Parts: sequence; structure tokens; C-alpha cells
Amino acid sequence: MLTGKQRAYLKSLAHNIDPLIQVGKDGINRGFIVQLDKLLEDHELVKIKVLQNSPVEVDEIVDEIIEKTNSEFVQKIGKKLTIYRESVENKKIELQ
Repeated sequence: MLTGKQRAYLKSLAHNIDPLIQVGKDGINRGFIVQLDKLLEDHELVKIKVLQNSPVEVDEIVDEIIEKTNSEFVQKIGKKLTIYRESVENKKIELQ
């Protein structure tokens, strides 16, 4: 569980990154989760963009993504969602 201070730090890091993955017309499927897992392992902090043609809204998928990837919610702004999961092998972000 992230503290408020840790979440604020992650938000500041997320400000300058572009979305690494998009939710499109297929919504959230197995391939999406596998790819997102790899991105979380490689980058720890991942921004997800929900496209206009997606059958789901950001609010609908937050819990599902966090549960399936065992990650932490950082923030949601518009159609973008940011999540964090500490990497096992490629630790880059030091949380206080």
C-alpha cells in the first residue's frame, strides 16, 4: 500500500512520461495483461491510455487492472491511468 507521500512522488515522476500501452476496441484481454505485466517489470511506473473506441471507461477498468497485475493505483487524469509495481529484477524507483 502506497502512502500519500509515495503516491505524490510517483505522480511527479509520471508527469513527464508518455503512455506505454493503450486500451483499444478489444478492451482488457489476456494479451493486454501479459504485455502490461512485462511493462511493469521493466519500468515499474506505467501510464495507460484508454482510447475513444474502447468499450470500457477508465473508472471501470482500474480495479480489474490493479487486481490482475498486483499493482498499485497512482492516479487517473481524464482517459489516462497510472499504476506502479515494484520490479523484482529491474528496480529503478526508490520509495521512501
